[in-house]
Amino acid sequence: MRQKSGMGFQSVFYELHGQDGRATMKTKAARLRELIAKNAVMLPGVPNAALARQVGRAGFDALYISGAGMANATAGVPDIGLLTLTEVSQLAGYIAHAVKIPAIVDADTGFGGAENVARTIHELEGAGLAGCHIEDQEFPKRCGHLSGKSIVDLEEMTGKIKAAVAARGDPDFLIIARTDARALEDFKGAIKRAQKYVEAGADAIFPEALQSAEEFRDFAKEIKAPLLANMTEFGKSPLLSFDELAGYGYRMIIYPMSAFRVSMKASEEFLRDLRKRGTQSDWIDKMQTRKELYELLDYDPAAQSWPAKNR
Repeated sequence: MRQKSGMGFQSVFYELHGQDGRATMKTKAARLRELIAKNAVMLPGVPNAALARQVGRAGFDALYISGAGMANATAGVPDIGLLTLTEVSQLAGYIAHAVKIPAIVDADTGFGGAENVARTIHELEGAGLAGCHIEDQEFPKRCGHLSGKSIVDLEEMTGKIKAAVAARGDPDFLIIARTDARALEDFKGAIKRAQKYVEAGADAIFPEALQSAEEFRDFAKEIKAPLLANMTEFGKSPLLSFDELAGYGYRMIIYPMSAFRVSMKASEEFLRDLRKRGTQSDWIDKMQTRKELYELLDYDPAAQSWPAKNR
């Protein structure tokens, strides 16, 4: 029953052990739905599989694959829709197959119209993702916290949502509709769109760039569906605590670029110092050791095959 990936070890199934010690298998999508049905879930964002493994090792229950992170970290380009569906599904697949926990991915505008959205869902499901979000911006899109965005009409977006729902093979695959309407149609416009997206079949709603704690609170009062809150830094939204957002009723709280920003700042400081001093000796204690990296990768150099552990 375990579906092997191209990497040869990770499946799309999540193994649970009950009180009787017996293992039961659930898809990662089913596991994510189970998590958000019970409590709010914290999803650190990652741009690659190495950071994803760190998220899993740190004990988080799920993770978020940032579209901006993939574009910035992998291709060195801005988050304006430059990566193709093929690239995103491959990169996200590496991440999903590297960890046991569920992962959701940023699918931008769905890579085209309703027919393209159907193809997107098929590809992301096949890559091992537990869900994705699709936004109502016009293409080419922009970061949701920048000015200069535009959004498609309501009919086009609801058509995309219906196509996504119809295309999924696993009914548990989470279809999250993101609306950027707060910046363009005001707060009430964002609520109206979110309600229509739920009616169209969206499993959850992602209101992008709300501008105050009161807006997060009031949005949750109006929308009867699981909600995702984006706690990205340096944007339009206040940085609210996990507990505060959970108290409002949000079920998924993402931190899309936080780990990437911390690692980039650290590497910037290291490179400046290396250029100046010509040695990395003062940084050794701040580095992940070879042993720690190998442990993260489940790699035993003495073993005859990889992975050495039964994942």
